[in-house]
Amino acid sequence: EKDVVVGIAASGTTPYVIGGLKAANAHNIVTGCIVCNTGSPVAAAAKYPVEVVTGPEFLTGSTRMKAGTAQKLVLNMLSTSVMIQLGRVKGNKMVDMALTNNKLVDRGTRMVMTETGLDEQTAADLLAKYGSVRKAVDSLK
Repeated sequence: EKDVVVGIAASGTTPYVIGGLKAANAHNIVTGCIVCNTGSPVAAAAKYPVEVVTGPEFLTGSTRMKAGTAQKLVLNMLSTSVMIQLGRVKGNKMVDMALTNNKLVDRGTRMVMTETGLDEQTAADLLAKYGSVRKAVDSLK
């Protein structure tokens, strides 16, 4: 009941995407789509269609140039909006990010330092202990 299916098809005619949206609709799952043509079958199958009309590609057959780039931008906006709505953002910082590599651990450490005024080692230790920026900062309250 909390799922959403977003069909992505530059042309808006991909049968597999249409089938997925129809199946989701049949199970009362919220559906949306991102297509690059108006009035497409994919948009008709989605409850919440997003039509980003990019026009023909400069190089025919190279969908990644305009349509793919436009769809990626919409997906970035959509996923960022979802993170904000889920409360995983504080100010302009993603405070509930998964700390899956050194770059993200360093970023998280800097966020903890900024939010708390702690030195780097103490912030890093706190982040390692609690596993997220939010929990590390909240532990000091």
